[in-house]
Amino acid sequence: MEPDRCNHNQGDNLVNLVQNIVLVTIILVFAALEIRSRKHEHFHATADDTKLELFMFLTLLAVSQPFIFLVTDKLSALAMPEQRNAWAHLPWWAMGAILLVADDMTQYWWHRASHSPLLWPLHRAHHTAHYMSIRITYRNNFFYYLMMPGLWASGVLIYLGFGNAYLVYIVIKLTVILGAHSAVPWDAPLYRVKWLHPLAWVLERTVSTPATHWAHHALTNEDGIGHYKGNFGNLLFVWDLLFGSAKITRRYPPKVGLQDDLLFGKERWFVEMFYPLIHSRRAHSAMVPGGRAYEEAQVDRHAAQQPAASQARGTGPRP
Repeated sequence: MEPDRCNHNQGDNLVNLVQNIVLVTIILVFAALEIRSRKHEHFHATADDTKLELFMFLTLLAVSQPFIFLVTDKLSALAMPEQRNAWAHLPWWAMGAILLVADDMTQYWWHRASHSPLLWPLHRAHHTAHYMSIRITYRNNFFYYLMMPGLWASGVLIYLGFGNAYLVYIVIKLTVILGAHSAVPWDAPLYRVKWLHPLAWVLERTVSTPATHWAHHALTNEDGIGHYKGNFGNLLFVWDLLFGSAKITRRYPPKVGLQDDLLFGKERWFVEMFYPLIHSRRAHSAMVPGGRAYEEAQVDRHAAQQPAASQARGTGPRP
């Protein structure tokens, strides 16, 4: 292997290594906060929950992202060999702005598109957790991250010389994302303390917070807090404001998860992780060919029909 190419590959590997070390450190800090708050005692997570979250986290760090960065490096070297590190001279603010658009804005649209019938099975696992915690941050289908445009764009930008800027950017982004999923609502004091309200107003319109992101995970929209078809932002909440999907209530939904899981039981972890390679055997599943998401209106109709059906069979509640 040529010395220059070897050095470039070592540089890419270093980016992955440093990012993973930083990520684990941030996770440990938030985990300590959750443990200290004793919130984890109320998760009642199943073995399937733990397997899905653990294996998705490990495959993202050890397989998906390194694979994407390796492929983008090779393809970029073939397509534009003279452009390696060509943008390394850009000022930090320009690199940050480019990353926000190429990675964070595209992730907003990828997340939003993942709530469409076609892509929902790849993102559904993220919403099947009945608790909020840092442990669900990377809980998705295996192919969800492999197809994420922002990761591919980031790989190209690293080739162009954004390696160091990406490390700083990703530390900020991961801190915000983990904080938004954390079982500890760190933003609550901002709403309770009156003199902090101006700071809260700016913060909740700039980045994702527990209040805005928990609403996206809410079990229902009927409580006036849940906003299942909005609040898609990852790092920046600004995208939701710009593209008309924002809802700010400064409240937290009492329950999160999916109602069809309550009605029909949860999917197995390997189905959620590896669909469409593995299909569901559950009734009313989105994770079968031609399957569709179970909308809240359908849940309400199903719940209304159940007592009537039970009474018709003589198994309804007794007076």
